[in-house]
Amino acid sequence: MQKNNVLYEEMRPDEFLERLNHCPIAYLPLGTLEWHGLHLPLGSDSLQSKGFFKALAERIGGIVLPTLFLGPDTKISQEEFDYIGMDVHSFERENLQQLDGSAYYIEDELFINILEATLKNLSRAGFKIVVAHGHGPSTNIFRKFIPKFEKQFDLKLFELWQLGGKGNEGIMTDHAAFNETSLMLGLYPELVDLEELSDETMVGIWGDDPRATSKEEGKRIIESNLSLVGSKLQDELSKLSWPKRTMNYTNVVKLYNP
Repeated sequence: MQKNNVLYEEMRPDEFLERLNHCPIAYLPLGTLEWHGLHLPLGSDSLQSKGFFKALAERIGGIVLPTLFLGPDTKISQEEFDYIGMDVHSFERENLQQLDGSAYYIEDELFINILEATLKNLSRAGFKIVVAHGHGPSTNIFRKFIPKFEKQFDLKLFELWQLGGKGNEGIMTDHAAFNETSLMLGLYPELVDLEELSDETMVGIWGDDPRATSKEEGKRIIESNLSLVGSKLQDELSKLSWPKRTMNYTNVVKLYNP
């Protein structure tokens, strides 16, 4: 098994079956394209969730899905214009403004339908555990529907707030503040620019001061969560059994010209 080939979209069928048979866990990053302060990239949710899941899959096994970057959020409509997420939380209610770069919003119902279709397909493909995590509102809706989806698709479902650390010791527990900035520094330090921040430019940041963290702090938080989450998932996996899948196709129609 090739340790570093953990991305679903990059695998050949034989690689997929080898990883699935070894560890039938799917990791679903829930991202956005959303303002994360002046110091972080717009895809910070996607980058953090997928980066952590890649490290986790390399450590314990499993397969990382492509990021779902569309998601729900708070929405307020004023004068035929929609303000979403941090647009709403960052400004006085009577003076809402659009934060540049945010492009991810879908209604709750559509997001739930996408999750339902995704989990149905993952169950069909042979996965037994699915871990989804990322953008806060997306993760919250996923968590809300865990009991329903587990019965519906015969899967064990988790999100990282259940499995990992709490507060600033967890994975993605604020918005562009100490925790998320720590994670970005630990995973992608070349994409972070703390020099963009001053007391006057702390727009769209929700949580403890991001200027107080470092690359080393980010790596420490990531390692702590890899250990916590990895141990709990391996314990859950030990309670399950699954048939090993093989490629054995018969009665194949020739769709090519020999």
